[in-house]
Amino acid sequence: MQTITATATVIPAEATRSATVPWYFKLLIFGAMCIPVGALWDISWHSTIGRDTFWTPAHIVTYMGGLIPGLVCGWIALKTHFWGTPEERAGAVSFWGFRAPLGAWISILGSFTMLLSAPFDDWWHNTYGLDVQILSPPHAVLALGMFLIAVGVLLLMVSLQNRAEASPPRFMFIFVGGVMLVMASIFLTEWSFPNHQHGSRFYKAAAITYPLYLLALARGSKLRWPATTVAAIYMVFTMLMTWILPLFPAEPKLAPIYNPVDHMTSIPFPLLLVVPAVGIDLTMGWLGRRPGWFRDTALALVIAVVFMALFVPTQWWFSKFMLTPAADNWFFAAGHWLPYTERKGPWLHEFWGLDMESRFYNPLTTERVFAAALWAFISARIGLGLGTWMSRVRR
Repeated sequence: MQTITATATVIPAEATRSATVPWYFKLLIFGAMCIPVGALWDISWHSTIGRDTFWTPAHIVTYMGGLIPGLVCGWIALKTHFWGTPEERAGAVSFWGFRAPLGAWISILGSFTMLLSAPFDDWWHNTYGLDVQILSPPHAVLALGMFLIAVGVLLLMVSLQNRAEASPPRFMFIFVGGVMLVMASIFLTEWSFPNHQHGSRFYKAAAITYPLYLLALARGSKLRWPATTVAAIYMVFTMLMTWILPLFPAEPKLAPIYNPVDHMTSIPFPLLLVVPAVGIDLTMGWLGRRPGWFRDTALALVIAVVFMALFVPTQWWFSKFMLTPAADNWFFAAGHWLPYTERKGPWLHEFWGLDMESRFYNPLTTERVFAAALWAFISARIGLGLGTWMSRVRR
């Protein structure tokens, strides 16, 4: 079995003083952005038009996000192996005899995974019709490919940041991290509507996911307010998609049509993650960013408490507002996500999972808040560990 190996070559000091951002990094960032743009567009497409040809604009944009980074990273691998400088080859790892940065190899693997999921997804829809959930088997394969591509691009950015001792390019890493946070939120969409946000399942899913991303990126970044910046990028990205998609006319093509929309449905308004993110940055600034096993464990415990103390009341009260007529406008787009296959009714303005007769009965109790806080602690501790590792990546 072939393995990836990394030699212990020392990178010369003069190569680490400053880093010029290669022109192709812009292509990598563009490709990474195509993934969540295409995925959110595809959700709106299915909610508005229904099952269409595989070659929809949304699908094309999504798979551009797999193809562009894959091709660029393939070129990076060839360039590094055949024409790389001694410094570039020293900052690479070996795979099958070829040398390239670690992030390039991971993105290439993700690109192959994404492209292989395409015929699987097309067959699935032709056999079973519309998806009843986001994470269908072909979408799970697609999600793995998306994740690998984003991780690979992120590692390329953090490697460049870490090698530059003078004026490191700090924002690119955190921007790609914000794109990854958008991708993570997409796969929690089915549990994150405002109607879910008085139930325990939503807070458990959020506690498992968001502290990990925010802490890993905050620890790996050299920015002053990294978690806040990541959360702001996630919110702005999602809000732009929420506002832009309904500008395009569209109509359903498949029966039954219970909600005859005449434009693309919107994306649900983003979570107010910037509130707990500010608390995370303040906590890390107060307790310090210096890593250590015991320090990080204590820090993760404090941040789990801070995250839950800020996130739960923020979303609890904001979700109540989102179910009122005051949120039924272009800015908040409350209820504008309703697909054409669903009938409008009072249920749109009610919280779900609070009725004892519902099979999804999951009210938010004190015990479940503590359980979610425990998950937030585990998530935060893993995030700090990953962030410490990323802060040392130089290949």
